[in-house]
Amino acid sequence: MSGAPGGLRTALVQLLAVVRKEIRQTVRDRRVMFLLVVAPLLQTVIFGFAIDFQVDRIPVAVADLDRTEASREHARRLLADGTLRRAADATSAEEADGMLDRNRAAAAVIFPPRFGADLDAGRTARVQVLVDGTDPNQATVAASAVSRYFGEVGQALARERAAAAGRPLPGTIRVTPRIAYNPSLRSAPFMVPGVLVMVLLIITTIVTAMGLSREREMGTLEQVMVTPIRPLVLLLGKLLPFAAIGLFDVLLVLSAGGWIFDLPFRGPLAVLGVATLLYLLVTLSLGLLISTVSRTQQQSFLAGFLVLQPALLLSGVATPIRAMPDWLQAVTLLNPVRWFIEVVRANLLRGADFADLWPRLLILLVLGLALLSAATMRFRKRLQ
Repeated sequence: MSGAPGGLRTALVQLLAVVRKEIRQTVRDRRVMFLLVVAPLLQTVIFGFAIDFQVDRIPVAVADLDRTEASREHARRLLADGTLRRAADATSAEEADGMLDRNRAAAAVIFPPRFGADLDAGRTARVQVLVDGTDPNQATVAASAVSRYFGEVGQALARERAAAAGRPLPGTIRVTPRIAYNPSLRSAPFMVPGVLVMVLLIITTIVTAMGLSREREMGTLEQVMVTPIRPLVLLLGKLLPFAAIGLFDVLLVLSAGGWIFDLPFRGPLAVLGVATLLYLLVTLSLGLLISTVSRTQQQSFLAGFLVLQPALLLSGVATPIRAMPDWLQAVTLLNPVRWFIEVVRANLLRGADFADLWPRLLILLVLGLALLSAATMRFRKRLQ
């Protein structure tokens, strides 16, 4: 019985020795330290400012063929809120269409002759809108802005004429939207959690894979194996420093997101902490698995990006999963990145807690243990 505490004490000493060695080796490499510390902060700032789904100041060509006070007034009011920007004036519908072809405008609004006369006479006044569909998001916003404006104008005129005629006002339906969690529809609260997920995946997976491959490439892994260190202790000693670095990067990204982009923290941070630990289990195990099938650092680097690119594309970080084909949505069920980004966004933006998110946390745990088991078996096989 006395040998058990002694064996545990020896294993702990060995573990700390491997951890110290891994930390020193990592700190000495300035390129790796830049990748681990500076790059996450730069990615958070750059992506937070550069990736913006808000569309405004869309360049618009205005063709006022009516040339009346009414057409000029409605053109001015249409552009007043900043969604659309008057980029050019056209003298005909053909000229306005040509401006879209030459990329001088993304949309064109054409007021036909007798627009003002039709309004004054109570007849249906028509406005033509041409939209460049090469950018679907921009095209949708432009068409929606024009339709919304003239729809409101039409309803206001109908009410005024009904009141002037002395008839009861016709029944109308008024829709008052209320946007939850992100009322201003800012892109940063949506993107910063995505940056956090990408940073952790790229850094912990690739650095882990390259670190172990570097040991094998330099021959130091074989030198360590002739010592009495157990394979499990060696494995934990090499993974724990990268797990600590991953936790540091999480704090760094969240601090930058809260300070620079006003990222909300609505849910209990304990949920985010547990999810991060489970996600690190996944990413570190994935890095270990990649290192076991790679002979050099270059192979580890290339294999890492070969795995990470589809994982990010199928995660819902930038594009919604529900917009993917059904067969591809089924594939995403095996993607741990999907479950982590859902947990982070639900926790930070919606205030979700353990009761809401435990199924996703359980899936992360199962996927992490499966990857760790496969990676450990491969690691032991390579050592033998």
